[in-house]
Amino acid sequence: MKKKILLLATGGTVASRSTGHGLSPSLLSEEILTYVPSIRTFCETEALQLFNIDSTNMEPSHWMRIAREIRSNYENFDGFVILHGTDTMSYTAAALSYLIQNTKKPIVLTGAQRPIDQEITDAKRNLYDSFLYACDPQACGVSIVFDGHVIAGTRARKIRTKSFNAFSSIDFPDLAVIRNNRIIRYILDETEGGPIFSDFLNARVFVLKLIPGMDASVFDYLKTRYDALVIESFGVGGIPCYGVDRFAEAVRDWVSSGKILVMTTQVPLEGSDMTVYQVGARIKEKYEVLEAYDMTLEAVVTKLMWILGKTSDQEEIRRLFYQSIWHDTVV
Repeated sequence: MKKKILLLATGGTVASRSTGHGLSPSLLSEEILTYVPSIRTFCETEALQLFNIDSTNMEPSHWMRIAREIRSNYENFDGFVILHGTDTMSYTAAALSYLIQNTKKPIVLTGAQRPIDQEITDAKRNLYDSFLYACDPQACGVSIVFDGHVIAGTRARKIRTKSFNAFSSIDFPDLAVIRNNRIIRYILDETEGGPIFSDFLNARVFVLKLIPGMDASVFDYLKTRYDALVIESFGVGGIPCYGVDRFAEAVRDWVSSGKILVMTTQVPLEGSDMTVYQVGARIKEKYEVLEAYDMTLEAVVTKLMWILGKTSDQEEIRRLFYQSIWHDTVV
């Protein structure tokens, strides 16, 4: 019996056409499916157009809408394929990994670097591969399928702006690769019990990228507007001290006010370790900060939104943050 897969379309490059002022999403889900008719030879498909936006305009309310649609259709389909723009796809994949946990049914995100109606495009292959993977009996959880790679939703990052091999799995192997319509699996995941859905995100999370000479007074501005701060530091992680220790004081004030502070790194690979240098160790020893280690920034941000949507208890926040969910951390 053929698997039944629901296509959820949200826009992106794959659905775009030229407007004379740049590409803009305009193709609808049913139109997109007509470009790859071979999909219907191995599965049954239905399509749902959620919205048709450039993924630059994607926000947490859209993630919640996608999660709600999957939840309401969960019992009626064997898997789900989400068409999405590439620019924020890794954020959406990470968010869905927390909003929909322990799912035996695959939730696959894909898109393209060039529109599906162009002569030279990666869209047709990505769409075909995504449906193929969504039909695989061993597939589960949230993943991105792109350029023949299957990447865990918490580990994906867009690393190229134009090339077809746009995404990479950061500090973690691909779950599988797809070659010549065959799935070659590297990691076999299994789930027990039913899916766990969450209904709320707290979007009051801010990412502060340190630059040399930054003024620590920025913390005062952020403290009135956000519940959690992610600091992208240099190297393995540290807080600068430019003669006067204003940054350390700002960290102390932030944490003592009951707000969450997470330290991560600007470096793309190998993660953070604040214990290596004094500039990091002194902060970690004195203050109750969390450390991202090998988590991607996308996973850190969306995990915090998910956690803060569930609880404000400091110990529970710490426990959930360090709890490994869908391969988001191996530390």
